[in-house]
Amino acid sequence: QVQLVESGGGLVQAGGSLRLSCVASGNTLSISAMGWYRQAPGKQRELVAIKTSGGSTNYADSVKGRFTISRDNAKRTVYLQMNSLKPEDTAVYYCNAVSLEAVSEYDYWGQGTQVTVSS
Repeated sequence: QVQLVESGGGLVQAGGSLRLSCVASGNTLSISAMGWYRQAPGKQRELVAIKTSGGSTNYADSVKGRFTISRDNAKRTVYLQMNSLKPEDTAVYYCNAVSLEAVSEYDYWGQGTQVTVSS
């Protein structure tokens, strides 16, 4: 199993920046990808950014050019640098890890961290 702990959320004005961090523990050698999702009130959880162990990245169109995902494998940490924040970025942000265990793939989630962008 994999455990994920996020940090770095908070309240920021529009145009500001925040950096989220997520530290993985447990069976981290099984992780094939790590990323960030978010869920705003009344909306479905959506992908923000994901980075595979091979280095490939994928971003939601709404955050391209503003957000950057990075991984420090030695620290078992994934980061989300968020710049030029907009009120519509307000949501609970969840760290996600995809783990390959035997022949099965599992999704693990952090507890979530609130990001609030004021106008």
